[in-house]
Amino acid sequence: MAMRQGMIMELQHEAANSRKMLERVPMEKADWKPHDKSMTLGRLATHVAELPNWTLVTLNSDELDWEKFDYKPNIVNNTEELIALLDKNVAAATAALENATDEDMMKPWTMRKGEQVFFTLPKAAVIRNFSLNHGYHHRGQLSVYLRLNNVSVPGMFGPSADETM
Repeated sequence: MAMRQGMIMELQHEAANSRKMLERVPMEKADWKPHDKSMTLGRLATHVAELPNWTLVTLNSDELDWEKFDYKPNIVNNTEELIALLDKNVAAATAALENATDEDMMKPWTMRKGEQVFFTLPKAAVIRNFSLNHGYHHRGQLSVYLRLNNVSVPGMFGPSADETM
């Protein structure tokens, strides 16, 4: 099995879990945040929907230089737009992975800010950490935001405390 095949299966499986979480985000509370240093609920949910696209960014480049990268966060206004953003990014990431060879996956990729290099890793490791694991981390944060807003939290790896078996 090529490296990409396992990542595609994981991406699609976890995208379904992310979709369950994002479907419950109360967008009427998009400006809510648990702490002054925290992202807002709407920004965090949007970030979860954006992160699959980092797979595409990684496969289509050899580095990301934050001094040159013109990052513009997506703006969504409702749940439908949030889910559409996730679906679009998962489809793009899946297509990019389908076309990637094991050789492509092992090419080095660097994250930097000008002369300051944060890391250089094989693209497969960057996808695993920068896109997939990063998304799970923020999805976990999002589950806490939902709980703090008295929104039923969906189970990700079995039922949650809000669900029964």
